[in-house]
Amino acid sequence: MEEMPPGFRFYPTEEELVSFYLHNKLENNNNNNNNSINRVIPLLDIYNLEPWQLPKHCGELCHGDPEQWFFFAPRHEREVRGGKPRRTTGTGYWKATGSPSYVHSSAGKVIGVKKSMVFYKGKAPTGTKTKWKMNEYRAIKQDGPTSTPKLRHELSLCRVYVVSGSRRAFDRRPTAAAETSSRVNSQENNDD
Repeated sequence: MEEMPPGFRFYPTEEELVSFYLHNKLENNNNNNNNSINRVIPLLDIYNLEPWQLPKHCGELCHGDPEQWFFFAPRHEREVRGGKPRRTTGTGYWKATGSPSYVHSSAGKVIGVKKSMVFYKGKAPTGTKTKWKMNEYRAIKQDGPTSTPKLRHELSLCRVYVVSGSRRAFDRRPTAAAETSSRVNSQENNDD
């Protein structure tokens, strides 16, 4: 395994996850680029494992990340045919929360769909909510400029994380206090 320099962290945006990683995996590019992707995001049927078992199965370049883990998850045959997905594990289940949202490119084009889920211990519908969360990303395919976009069903990309007491681990936006401090410092410098 290749050692990464101190401070290295895999910190992709949602656009990068869908437009680069998921798209390349779906196109099954058998080149060096795809091998690098596999070292960061492995293919794993995550619903066969408990969420707390997933960190040890993450990509070799992301071992040791205490905040988030990424996986390509194959879609089950019945789901590909339009059936309900199976998201149960031995001790619980992943439950979708809220409505799915779109992932946009920097140019404003819809490139994917994101669904958020929470892991519950126990049997549905009386399970106990845990701090384990997941964002499941699916790509949208458009065959031509006038064709209707279609959701890709073969594979999804999942970001699994544990909710901490503070802000979300992968949220890159500055906190309100940091923004205020930055504005005050900027204003003080302009007054001089």
